[in-house]
Amino acid sequence: MPDLWIPGAEVHDVGDHAPTDQQYPPKAIAHITWDRDATAAAPQDWCDFDSLVGYFTGSGAGEAPHIVWDPFSGRIAQLFPADSRSKSLVDAPGGTRTNRAGRVVIQIEAVFFPYCRYNGQVYARLTDTPCAGWDRLHAWISGWGVPDVWPMGRPVDFTAHRDEGVWETRGGWYGHSQVPENDHTDPGSWPDFTPGSPPSPPAPGQTPARYQVTINGLPYGYGAHGDQVTEVGRALVAAGFGSHYQQGPGPDWTDADTLNYQDYQRSLGFSGSDADGVPGETSLRRLLGTLPGGTVSLSHVVAAAQTDPGAEQGHRTYGADVLIVEQALADEGLLDGQWVDGSFGTRTVTAYSRWQRRLGYSGTAADGIPGRDSLQRLGAAHGFTVTD
Repeated sequence: MPDLWIPGAEVHDVGDHAPTDQQYPPKAIAHITWDRDATAAAPQDWCDFDSLVGYFTGSGAGEAPHIVWDPFSGRIAQLFPADSRSKSLVDAPGGTRTNRAGRVVIQIEAVFFPYCRYNGQVYARLTDTPCAGWDRLHAWISGWGVPDVWPMGRPVDFTAHRDEGVWETRGGWYGHSQVPENDHTDPGSWPDFTPGSPPSPPAPGQTPARYQVTINGLPYGYGAHGDQVTEVGRALVAAGFGSHYQQGPGPDWTDADTLNYQDYQRSLGFSGSDADGVPGETSLRRLLGTLPGGTVSLSHVVAAAQTDPGAEQGHRTYGADVLIVEQALADEGLLDGQWVDGSFGTRTVTAYSRWQRRLGYSGTAADGIPGRDSLQRLGAAHGFTVTD
């Protein structure tokens, strides 16, 4: 797991940590502080980094981001760990939980406003600054699985472009101007991603698809993570479609996985959008012989239930099997969707114990460790079969 705190950052933990909603893809949100209104005709002096950090750790803690970034010096202060939500987005009751809608939702506030004056020079856009420290910041966020893509377009002006459907289904980078339920129009611009930073860049002339689908409760496509991704990669290599891998395959879906899968789809005779490198049920079943998520190993989930609660937070013993069980528990209303993460931790054990009690079990027979009968009955209700 990447570091929860950026190595070398100035840590100002404001507390009040809270989990994110794990069913959504990982995101990063770009903000500028925009703490002063200036114009080309009337620039104003830049508001210094320490003042902004002091605000967010004091009276402004209720709207604090994860990261405060000084693009002139490269100083970085971190206020929340990566796996917690922060508070810089408006979150309207009953809608998308904007601060939480992703496996991570890392929010960055660049200490900047248009036409700020720094050391006698005026800067109209964030990208006009040195953007010092950006490479280090970007590399750390990429390590949390946030793909190098702007699903609603890279911000180039101070206008709003919002689409809740895209927001909920696509991982990547979003401007504050692109987040549902919010009315801010920042950041106006944002630095380029580090050249070559995607772990497996696309082949010349090919533009890989960068979206995700869910099949049998498991995610596939750019930015997806889990044992099911490794399984697909290994099957592609075994079938002779691994030429785009420079390393791997592994549990994180990269451009290389997309391009290899696209080659496989074309070998089946698919074309156009049906051969964009993102799996569909037909091609996935032909590649693997079955659809992951269709079967659950009893021995795997028992081992996970006995191992994960005592391991490091988020430890996944058999993530692919556990995801299926967790999704079924969530569908039963026994487990909050944010804990559908492939780790059979204490909350999943508690949820499974509730399922066992719902079936009439009690005492040690309702201890949250799956048994064959209870797991088969859960599978019968939610479309998966139980093996061994």
